[in-house]
Amino acid sequence: MSVQPSKSTSQGNADSPGGEEARFLAEVLRCEAEAIDHIANRITASTPEGEAVHWCQAVKLIADCTGHVVVSGMGKSGLIGAKISATFSSLGIPSHVVHPAEAVHGDLGRIRKDDVVLLLSYSGTTDEVLNLAAILKADGVSRIGISCNHDTHLAKLCDAHLALGDLEEAGPVGLAPTTSTTATLACGDALALAASKRLDFSEEDFHRHHPGGMLGAGLRHVSDVMRFRAGEELPVVLHDLTVEEALAVAWNESSDLRRAGAIILVDEQGLLSGIFTDGDLRRLVMNDREALAQPISNVMTKHPRSLLETDRVRDARQLVAEHRIDEIPVVDAEGHPVGLVDVQDLITMKIVQE
Repeated sequence: MSVQPSKSTSQGNADSPGGEEARFLAEVLRCEAEAIDHIANRITASTPEGEAVHWCQAVKLIADCTGHVVVSGMGKSGLIGAKISATFSSLGIPSHVVHPAEAVHGDLGRIRKDDVVLLLSYSGTTDEVLNLAAILKADGVSRIGISCNHDTHLAKLCDAHLALGDLEEAGPVGLAPTTSTTATLACGDALALAASKRLDFSEEDFHRHHPGGMLGAGLRHVSDVMRFRAGEELPVVLHDLTVEEALAVAWNESSDLRRAGAIILVDEQGLLSGIFTDGDLRRLVMNDREALAQPISNVMTKHPRSLLETDRVRDARQLVAEHRIDEIPVVDAEGHPVGLVDVQDLITMKIVQE
């Protein structure tokens, strides 16, 4: 599964699309992707001693853990372990990293009896990792190992072990940790996601652990971010009024308030029936000066696209992106208007771009 370099890579070829360097880059990526695919196929293989048994054992240890999932590895494996630990934490599974060499110089105090320790060493022979594994075994701390096969020294020191298989590192020398670290990272992600699934980790849970950034903003409910609320800053008008009458009602209701760029129309039951925007008004009066006398239901956008108040901000972003609309009514479960999401709100939050 190794990737060998091209014998000659000129600068011209490197800069030309489809040149030797481009093909080499693609081969490196395919090499790493094939390694992950190979591991996935071994998990689903229906053999008596299939890898699924080991994986399910590891997932159970993590899901049943009442302490922290502690991740430890040397060198590049340690760096990969830091990301794996961060993934566990973001999915509601408390986790931290302990350096295996530092562990025997005082950091063992960061590992407790109710923790599970994930030990990373592709060769399965890294002295610092093996020493830590032996100490943890003697102390009765649960251990999960990830190495190349089930016959490594690390595998024999662990309660559960995941075998990555006989991988060849990508690149011309085949020595720099590449394929093995990518495979380890993917396995860590799979473990974290499988454990969170077993624990019924939800979007709400994820938002509590990740309130910042685009991910956090996209998971907020639209009702939390809308500036215009029905009966407050947003006029809600019966759809059987004329355009002029509806505008008069809307103006009287919002004259002292910041105005939304739309009027929400409802039927006799108070259910959303349409929306009439400032843009609709401009187009209407430019085409027909007498148009204000007709029922607003004739010219409103009937049955507009809307959001439930429990929908997410990311759902609003998708509506704006797909349908190019600037105002989105927000309704309750029965269809009564509760507010309006304006595209400017999403721009302010940097959810969409101008």
